[in-house]
Amino acid sequence: MAGLRERKKAQTRRRLADTAFALFRERGYENVTVAQIADAAEVAVSTLFAYFPCKEALVFDAEDEYERALTAAVRDRAPGVSLLDALEAHLVPAPQPAADDPSDRSGPSGADFVALVRSTPALLEYAGRLRRRWEASLAAALAREAGVPEGDLLATTLARFALEANFLATYGDHSPEDLKAVFERLRHGWSDFGVTADRNSTA
Repeated sequence: MAGLRERKKAQTRRRLADTAFALFRERGYENVTVAQIADAAEVAVSTLFAYFPCKEALVFDAEDEYERALTAAVRDRAPGVSLLDALEAHLVPAPQPAADDPSDRSGPSGADFVALVRSTPALLEYAGRLRRRWEASLAAALAREAGVPEGDLLATTLARFALEANFLATYGDHSPEDLKAVFERLRHGWSDFGVTADRNSTA
C-alpha cells in the first residue's frame, strides 16, 4: 500500500492534470500557459515541472499506465488466446461513456481527450512520439511471448502495424469497426485486398 507521501504526490499529479485539461477544454490548448495551470492548481511552476516535463505531458498524464497496460495485455493474456487476439481486445475501444461523464478523460479513447488532441498539432506530434516509445515496449513484449529474440522483425512489425492502426483510428475519422477490419487483415492476410475493386474497375 502506498504511503502518505506517495498518495499526496499522486493527488497533486492528478490535480495538475485535471486542472490543465479543464483549462485546455475551456480556452483551447494554445491559449493556456503553464503558469496559468500552476496558478489554478495552487502550486508553483517549479512544482508543476517536477511532475510533468512539458506542457504536452499534462494531457497525456496516463502515458506510463497505458504503456504498462499495453504490454500486460499480451503478457497476461488467458491461456489459448493468441497474441493478435489479445492486442485486438486491448486496442479496439469499447463503447464510450457519455460526454458529460467525468471519466471521459481517463484514457486515450475519451471523447474530449481525442477531440483536444485531434485539434492540436503539438499534441498530435507528442502522441506520435509516445506511440513510437510504446511500439518499442510492445515489440519487446511480443518477442518475449513468442519466444523469439528481441528485435525480431515479425514482432516489431506487428507492434508497429497494431499501434499505427490504433493511432489512425483514434485520431482520424475512423470507427472501431474500421480498426477491427485492420486486425482481420493482420489475422488472415492481404492477398485478396483490392481484388474486387480491381475487377470492378475493369468491368
